Amino acid sequence: MSKKIETQTYERFPVWRRIEHIIMVLSFSTLGLTGIPQKYPSSTAGAAILQALGGIENLRFIHHTAAIVMMFGTAWHILVMGYSVFVMHDKMSMLPSLQDAKDGIQALFYNIGFVKEYPKMGRYTFEEKLEYWAFVWGAAVMGATGFLMWNPITSTHYLPGEFVPAAKAAHGGEAVLAVLAIIIWHIYGVHIKRFNKAMFTGMQTEAEMLHEHPLELDEIKAGSAHRRPDPATIRKRQMIYFPIAAFLTLGMLAGILGFINVEDTALTTIQPLTEPQIYVPQTPVP
Repeated sequence: MSKKIETQTYERFPVWRRIEHIIMVLSFSTLGLTGIPQKYPSSTAGAAILQALGGIENLRFIHHTAAIVMMFGTAWHILVMGYSVFVMHDKMSMLPSLQDAKDGIQALFYNIGFVKEYPKMGRYTFEEKLEYWAFVWGAAVMGATGFLMWNPITSTHYLPGEFVPAAKAAHGGEAVLAVLAIIIWHIYGVHIKRFNKAMFTGMQTEAEMLHEHPLELDEIKAGSAHRRPDPATIRKRQMIYFPIAAFLTLGMLAGILGFINVEDTALTTIQPLTEPQIYVPQTPVP
């Protein structure tokens, strides 16, 4: 491999995407660290984390704070992606396609030795798309079930009471699935099998691009990967998008504030325990 291929770099993620990623990593990790002990309160690890954080009230406060941070991060992601697609006319390259299914099948056959060539992929691989949409699905499930548990009185004004324990079971199950998926799939695929620093440095070498995203590299070299509209067109689209984005921002802020302030429940009205104790939920986990 030539020295030029090893040293030539291409920008993959701008700084705002990297900051967004770090915020999501920190909020997700905090949610996992404070959520699993609430699902398994009698376990040794759960009791140790509970004691280390000063009891169930502190644990819940940290968990709720991390959830709020993730909600703001999700809102920011929606606004930025809207700008990228509408104003800059960037390709919606994270959308799944039939080609992703073909790539997945070819990768499987390659791994078990039935074909000799690994599939060539573009901006995002089928694995990256699976992870992204799994996160979207998980965020939707965790948000809906989290609201039911955070605001059970309000929820039961509109839904049968059985939805609250059902939400608890779904919330805990999805949390375990998400944590295991990150540990087993993401950490192995991105940090162990082949350490990918793009989300931290923003750059990838030409050798890395050839290995992971050869079709995107071809587009970059052909000059068709990052075509930008002319400044006048961008300004016209901004005049349309910014009012819409402002309306969406107000709506999402109202939704987040409503999520966390719609009611006072026993979680905030009961006097906190003075001594840290093992938290055992009243509703048994199925």
